[in-house]
Amino acid sequence: MTTSPSYLSATAEAYDAVAVRYADFARGYLAQVPLDRAILAAFAEFVRAAGAGAVAELGCGPGQMTAHLRDLELDAFGVDLSPAMIDLARQAYPDLRFEVGSMDALDLADGTLGGVVSWYSVIHTPPEELPPYFAEFRRVLAPGGHLLLAFFESEGDPVTAFDHAVATAYRWPIDDLAGLAYEAEFVEIGRMLREPREEERFRRGHLLLRRQ
Repeated sequence: MTTSPSYLSATAEAYDAVAVRYADFARGYLAQVPLDRAILAAFAEFVRAAGAGAVAELGCGPGQMTAHLRDLELDAFGVDLSPAMIDLARQAYPDLRFEVGSMDALDLADGTLGGVVSWYSVIHTPPEELPPYFAEFRRVLAPGGHLLLAFFESEGDPVTAFDHAVATAYRWPIDDLAGLAYEAEFVEIGRMLREPREEERFRRGHLLLRRQ
């Protein structure tokens, strides 16, 4: 029997504890961030053009982003470590598929997905543990499939831990994260840096990538 790394268990428990408050916080977020919606729309256009299969939102939380991907005409489903988050997602969007799971060990066959969205979901992964996540993203994506990452950018600093409201998280230099993706045989299509809004603490980074 294998056991999950302690940071995975701790992260799941932390999000279970705040699931209802987090869902309230996240509700309506996308309506306030046009640049975020723009890169999601670009991702959806690339996935639809490639026609390579369904899209998994990994770290889907209460499901609002998965629903947005569905509204962008993608065959989207969600996966999250937190059973409480998955319960909320299923209640809010009973027409969509949501599963409890870890994005570093997905219950999916090789090459079955047309796209993967990791929207602030690798932020709690210790830096030395992150390369296997990219390997798993590559495994489940079909050749030519697309990956969209959203994360907190380090604004010129090296990888930096910070006191995220739920669990310890990490800010990444965008070039370093792009380098990890390149090592996992992803090609960068584009990137977007967004300055923090008044109520936000850090710059936001986005990478749009394609599996070789």
